[in-house]
Amino acid sequence: MARTKGSSGEKTLLAIRKAGLKLIYQHGYEAMSLRDLARAVGIQQGSLYNHIETKQALLFDLMRGHLEKLVTELDARLAGAADPVARLRIFIDFHLTYHMERKSEVYINNSELRSLEPQNLVKIKALRKAYETRLIDILKDGQARKLFSIADASVTAFALIAMLTGVCAWYKPKGPLSQAELVNIHTDLIQRGVVAAA
Repeated sequence: MARTKGSSGEKTLLAIRKAGLKLIYQHGYEAMSLRDLARAVGIQQGSLYNHIETKQALLFDLMRGHLEKLVTELDARLAGAADPVARLRIFIDFHLTYHMERKSEVYINNSELRSLEPQNLVKIKALRKAYETRLIDILKDGQARKLFSIADASVTAFALIAMLTGVCAWYKPKGPLSQAELVNIHTDLIQRGVVAAA
């Protein structure tokens, strides 16, 4: 694959990230070589270092970018919503929709934690915790207002995130149910298990 004539450094970096995401998803971080990456982008292997420091730096950049976007976009969706029940519905809708559309990113962020160097793992875990804390806080708020009937907000949050993220394993865009229908099913299921009876 020949490099596009006149392509900028920014475009090349985006191409590297896109190709890296695809290769890591398909083959795993350890199996992906920088030679394969350079070939996929259409540049010499040595030219990769004009855009990324190391293979590890690329993995960290992909994982951090995913999580930072996840937290930022969730915060934007939650802004202005004060009621815990409404905030929980927003979280469910956002998490499901975001994850159904980003299967590769989600898979890498879960399966390649093992491949991160210690200092990078600490940073990624902090971003994951920041996201989880958003849901925990929603649940604690609803619990304090006696709107939610749950035993432990943290355990409930981890269980809900695991269930909602599991959609990546079986969701198909051309399946019998639309994204909106799947969101409604999950929202109903979770509300029945979390929201206190009137």
